[in-house]
Amino acid sequence: MDMLAVCNQEDFFSRRCIWVNGPVIIGAGPSGLAVGACLREQGVPFLVFERADCIASLWQKRTYDRLKLHLPKQFCQLPILPFPKDYPEYPTKKQFIDYLESYAKHFDIKPNFNECVQSAKYDETFGLWSVKTVSANGAVTSEVEYACPWLVVATGENAERVVPDIDGLDVFNGKVMHVSEYKSGEVFRGKRVLVVGCGNSGMEVCLDLCNNNAVPSMVCRSSVHVLPRDIFGKSTFELAVFLMKWLPLWLVDKLMLILAWLILGNIEKYGLKRPSMGPLELKNTRGKTPVLDIGALSKIRSGDIKVVPGIKRFSSESVELINGEKLEIDSVVLATGYRSNVPSWLRESEFFNGNGFPKIPFPNGWKGNAGLYAVGFTWRGLSGASSDAVRIAQDIGKVWKYETNHEKQTVLRHRRCIPTL
Repeated sequence: MDMLAVCNQEDFFSRRCIWVNGPVIIGAGPSGLAVGACLREQGVPFLVFERADCIASLWQKRTYDRLKLHLPKQFCQLPILPFPKDYPEYPTKKQFIDYLESYAKHFDIKPNFNECVQSAKYDETFGLWSVKTVSANGAVTSEVEYACPWLVVATGENAERVVPDIDGLDVFNGKVMHVSEYKSGEVFRGKRVLVVGCGNSGMEVCLDLCNNNAVPSMVCRSSVHVLPRDIFGKSTFELAVFLMKWLPLWLVDKLMLILAWLILGNIEKYGLKRPSMGPLELKNTRGKTPVLDIGALSKIRSGDIKVVPGIKRFSSESVELINGEKLEIDSVVLATGYRSNVPSWLRESEFFNGNGFPKIPFPNGWKGNAGLYAVGFTWRGLSGASSDAVRIAQDIGKVWKYETNHEKQTVLRHRRCIPTL
């Protein structure tokens, strides 16, 4: 049986309709690749849509040059195929991209690149998902509608950048960029740069700016947990995972904060206020990742990175802070994070909430109704996405094998699309 069957009715409808004899995966990042690999192992055919022209476009096109994985590689590898043994504990950006490229090649995952999903909704009449896409090939644009029994949402937590509306930013004369555009601090050499945001990206950009002889100031409007990346030669995350096997989460949080205080000291005197909720609980309930320090804190102690409070307004060449202080600056980097884009294209409200995340909490947020699945929305990084990918493939695989073994054939009868099998 062919995976795709196409029917054109150009005289009456301009959009092609394609029957997909398997799941459609939306997104060719690590989450989408993980699902594809697990489905391949189950023998289930699938189709992957990717709006960019490459896999893992966030990593390839929207990350800075010095980026490394913040967690040890054993917590970041995808299912079935681990990282090469000669990779360091914290692989570089290039190494991780190379790993993903070889992963896609190994499992023969060939996404439909430059194909952007306009909408996806479930057709209760036919019991199928309708996915409408637009693809561009040079100057030629084509619209296609796909019909499939399963839909896997793999666009993840970081599909769209968040750009805050800050008073006066539009009249600022200097360079303004989101961290997704930032590559290296070399172009800011000698410049006074305001970095808006104090998460892992904000901290690491400030460190990179310092290393390139720029003068960064970091806006820390809200509270933030800062933990050492390693404790006594072991990964902080690895230690936390080990402790959670034996101790309740609240107690592990307490131990992590005590160890952080012993190693890093009191960070609040530098303007970094800790949240009242523990780092692990905050990550699990709100998705806010603690900062794993790789050198920025020492630059803050030395004064090379200045921590400042929230912004009141920008002017043409400066910024006024909420404490009344004014800073003369040359450039602004918005390390203000990303968000899900699911609500913009998925016509569904039972499984996903208005922010584009599953309503059901981890570990049960991977499966919805009517063949709808989600991967990469757990707030638990690549390990959470890998766990979801395995479950999704096993769930779809059971149905696929049952129908294949019993030679059940579904014939789609639609006035717009009659498949040729």
